[in-house]
Amino acid sequence: MKNFAIMGVGGYIAPRHLKAIKETGNQMIAAYDISDSVGIIDNFFPEADFFTQMELFDRHCSKLRNSSTPIDYLTICTPNYLHDAHIRYGLRLGATVICEKPLVLNPWNLDTLQQMETENNKKVNAILQMRLHDSARALKEKIRRDNKNKVYEVDLRYITARGKWFYAGWKGDDLKSGGIATNIGIHFYDLLGWLFGHVTENIVHVRSHDRVAGFLGFEKARVRYFLSINEKHLPQEAIETGNRVFRSFIVDGEEYNLSHGFTELHSQSYKEILEGHGFGIEDVRDSVQMVYHIKTAPVLGLIGDYHPLAKFPLAPHPFKPVK
Repeated sequence: MKNFAIMGVGGYIAPRHLKAIKETGNQMIAAYDISDSVGIIDNFFPEADFFTQMELFDRHCSKLRNSSTPIDYLTICTPNYLHDAHIRYGLRLGATVICEKPLVLNPWNLDTLQQMETENNKKVNAILQMRLHDSARALKEKIRRDNKNKVYEVDLRYITARGKWFYAGWKGDDLKSGGIATNIGIHFYDLLGWLFGHVTENIVHVRSHDRVAGFLGFEKARVRYFLSINEKHLPQEAIETGNRVFRSFIVDGEEYNLSHGFTELHSQSYKEILEGHGFGIEDVRDSVQMVYHIKTAPVLGLIGDYHPLAKFPLAPHPFKPVK
């Protein structure tokens, strides 16, 4: 049984991590969040110590370091812009780190983290659960068997509707979240690279507060993508079933279902990490570089090989007055 601490336990994704820690037979002994709305802890580890101040959490974990119950793993579920700092904290604490996506917002931070891994003899593990999805693994095996010179045509649509609350916090701030591509899309960009190789072309056709669309060339694929948090972009089939999330991943006309079981893969991720098979810093490098380019590159507009949904009229920002 390993001892876990978690940062950001009050966040949206934290319950999946709590469940994974429990299901893999380990215990969470310390937790931190600036919010005290963390009653979810009672469903998993009611005896865990909890802190709303980083200084007190640090003091507690530091004292445990030389005790009979040191922190073996630090799980990070904090806002995206804090991941780099909190990973560094975990390594200095002497813990193996497990961090939600994205590992960092800026590609150059990865080199420093690798240096700190070496200095502290600990590993940083990224949650890249889509690589563990049965449909994704089946597709990767198909690609391995196919003609090595084959280039696939891929259509990616991911729409996950968000209300006005989204823009009131850090997720609506591109400097803190990394923008739509990073915040909701990095798993898909990682999956594309894992399946089809390195990026050869990266064009942004549309980028705004609620969507991003573009074209990605890979060694083995040509990808048109459209990502959105605007409910008006949901297809009729999703609206009729009351579903506010729509995922479509089509390769050469064949759709691969990545929705079923998507939210249940954190426990499998933890199992792989605990067995020493977790995804590390080099595994995330391509996707971090990809989304950094998408959020900083010039926007081409509706020119060239753009996704059909990119033609949706741009919507005003809900919290910014129209000039």
